[in-house]
Amino acid sequence: MLTDAWPLFALTISTDRLTLRLPREEELAALSRVAAVGVHQAGERPFLTPWTEVDPEQRARAVLQDHWGGLGEWRAEDWWLGLAVFHDEEPIGRIALRARTFAVVREVATSSWLGLEHHGKGFGTEARAGVLTLAFDHLRANSALTEVFQDNHASQGVSRKLGYVPDGISVDARGDQALVSDRLRLTREAWRAQDRPHAMVDGIDACRAMFGVGA
Repeated sequence: MLTDAWPLFALTISTDRLTLRLPREEELAALSRVAAVGVHQAGERPFLTPWTEVDPEQRARAVLQDHWGGLGEWRAEDWWLGLAVFHDEEPIGRIALRARTFAVVREVATSSWLGLEHHGKGFGTEARAGVLTLAFDHLRANSALTEVFQDNHASQGVSRKLGYVPDGISVDARGDQALVSDRLRLTREAWRAQDRPHAMVDGIDACRAMFGVGA
């Protein structure tokens, strides 16, 4: 079975309304179509990725390449887990958890997008809580980071709701423009001290070595 060779395909995170897991082939195709339709309004630029500056076909292909690249380049010391977000068994977006030298640093970073029609329903908060449950409660991460443009109010709101605090800024280049993002941090202590959305993780035991951690 595929899950014997690649246990991550049996890893599933369930929240009250969502399921987070690696998509199968046809599900990946459906996810790419969600991205093709759009992940934000045409006049906005909440991500460094130029979603609205390329055509729908290029957006769809980028989703496929990111997914295959994350699987193909996976190493226990340097990994990127891109999970499809399912609602009512249909993919509506993707959330990623990534780390470098995780066994030593014990720090993860998150990023995500949702199809435009699924914005404003609390799905972003629920999906982020799901991967943070994996990171803190099952992989024993010490902290989680996210970087958010200062005018990306929706993502800023999700981070504040989940207990992130300011941790400086980062600056990226977009052509000849310098873009400033807030860097936000959530510690394991803060995560455990707060009420948080319910999430359940299944299939983690067979995956621990792939994340560079023991039982």
